[in-house]
Amino acid sequence: MTDYPPGSGPPPRVFAETEAYERLAAGKFGTLATVKADGHPHLSTMLYTWDPDRRAILMSTTQPRVKVRHIQANPRTALHVPGPDAFSYVTAEGEAEVSAVTTSPGDEVGRALAPLYGDVDRDALFKQLVLDRRVLITMRITKVYGMAIEF
Repeated sequence: MTDYPPGSGPPPRVFAETEAYERLAAGKFGTLATVKADGHPHLSTMLYTWDPDRRAILMSTTQPRVKVRHIQANPRTALHVPGPDAFSYVTAEGEAEVSAVTTSPGDEVGRALAPLYGDVDRDALFKQLVLDRRVLITMRITKVYGMAIEF
């Protein structure tokens, strides 16, 4: 262990963009920030998946949620993903869009949502997605950054 002067500690190690994307891809949960009408942030804990081909974060939510209205009014969003300890994180910034509501089991939106739920009974999933009034949030990443403090 290195000795640091009192009141200080190791400096943060800023991630290169490739490492930030790797850590984003390795995560599953993050805190989504949307912009409320008064300009303040609204935060929601979200389960997400990374789509490297589209350079996008995909999230499922229900149509009546306030975050849906926020994104429709202002697509600027950020997702904060914590690291394995309190001293590391990744943040992705971008613009999000919200799909239409899935209305028929197995429709286009339902099929787009299905990969977010893993290996489950697809027929039952598609029916539940319709009952829940699920939509797909697609956040296209324009900036990613993060850091870690390593003791």
